[in-house]
Order: sequence, then structure tokens, then C-alpha cells
Amino acid sequence: MSTKTLFLAWQDKVRTRRWFPVGRLDVNQPHHHPYRFRYTHGADSAREQAGFPALIDFPDLHRNYEADELFPLFKNRVITPGRPDFQSYLKQLDLSELADPIEILSVDGGFRATDSFEVFPKIERLEDGAFRCRFFLHGWRHVSEPAQKRIEALTAGEKLFVALELTNPVTRAAVQLQTEDYSMIGWAPRYLVSDLVAAIVQSPGDYEAQVVRVNPMPAPSKQRILVELRGHWPDYEPMTDEEFQPLVD
Repeated sequence: MSTKTLFLAWQDKVRTRRWFPVGRLDVNQPHHHPYRFRYTHGADSAREQAGFPALIDFPDLHRNYEADELFPLFKNRVITPGRPDFQSYLKQLDLSELADPIEILSVDGGFRATDSFEVFPKIERLEDGAFRCRFFLHGWRHVSEPAQKRIEALTAGEKLFVALELTNPVTRAAVQLQTEDYSMIGWAPRYLVSDLVAAIVQSPGDYEAQVVRVNPMPAPSKQRILVELRGHWPDYEPMTDEEFQPLVD
């Protein structure tokens, strides 16, 4: 039996605009129970630096929560199969009709305009150091007008370059995605940045990305360009910093 891990991130929209990994959901596969939620040390940092409040569903930061069904906080972030647009929703995520909520959240992120949370999967590094992750391109609406036009011409399977940015006005360090003709079209999610920066320094050049899908309107803008990033981290284990570690064993 293996375990799939998702992290819950919270954004401080009032003071710092920072994202903090505040929770960790561990799921036993293939039977998906019990589901286990614990706060991480990132929640302590978020509380100290930005006044993060404990979640209504999980009021105690130092408790181990278990359930036989997916917790409502996560379940409510997935479109239900009974909706008429469910199949087109899965298509936008490049998932099969057999995809379960954990697979959906791993790609979709569970973003809701009504709160400040986002879900992302723990990157799994294989024995040979290889890793693969998928995400929707961030920030593409804020790039230059020529880059916007280049985005309109993107096609599935198109190769992208991965580049470090050390002067981002919001986050300082960031990871850019560029086309082969050097148009900067957007960024990787913030939750990947610290690991990618550290790992790329160790093994520069061993990364590649490509466009998986381009979803035209009326798809949500946050689900416009699906990207897959691949590489090798021979001596690096991602998402193991203290902020990702649970507060209770």
C-alpha cells in the first residue's frame, strides 16, 4: 500500500501576500481510507507572521484528524460527477473519466474565489532521481502583449524552457516558463519555487517542460495552459523542509 500526499496552502491576503503550506493530507492507496489531516510547521509560521486562524473543520493545530471519507474542506473543492460539465472539466485537466478526487485536486488545485486556500501534491522523486509534475501556468495574464499573442499560438506538446528569475518584484525568486523562441509566457506555481531553485543549482540543465493542454474560453483563466515539468534530482528530496513537516507524528 502506498501513500499519496497533498498539501494545503493558505495565502495571507492582508499583510504579506505570502503563501504558507499549512496542512498535509495523507491518503492510503488504492483504497483511499483512512484519510489523515495534520497541520504543518508552516501553520505555526503563518500564525506568527500573518495571524493565520485555525480552520473550522480542524480547530486544534496539534491534533491528528482521521476519517474514512474525504474531509469536506477538500471534497467541496472538486466538481461533483453529477454536474453536466463534469466531463469537460476532466478534459481540461487532461484526466480520464475514472479520475478520483485526489487525482483531480492534484492537478486542479482546488482553487475557490471565496477563500484563500490552494491544494498541491507532494512531488515524488523516483529511485533514479526522476520526477514529474503538472500544474497550470501562473501569471500569464500579466506578461507582455507580444507574449500574450504567443500564448494564443501555443499547441499541445510544444516544448518549453525552464528559467530562474532572481529579481521578481513580488517573490524575489521565481521560475519562468519560456517558449523555444524565448517568449516568457508565465511562471511555475510559488509552492515549487524553493525546491526548484535549490535543485536547479545542484543539477542545472536537467529539466524540460511542455504544454499538455491549452483550454480556450470559457475555461477559467486559472486553467488556461496545463504544463508538465520533468527532471532529475539525484541528491535532492523535495518538500522536506520544516514548513512541510506535520506538527504531530
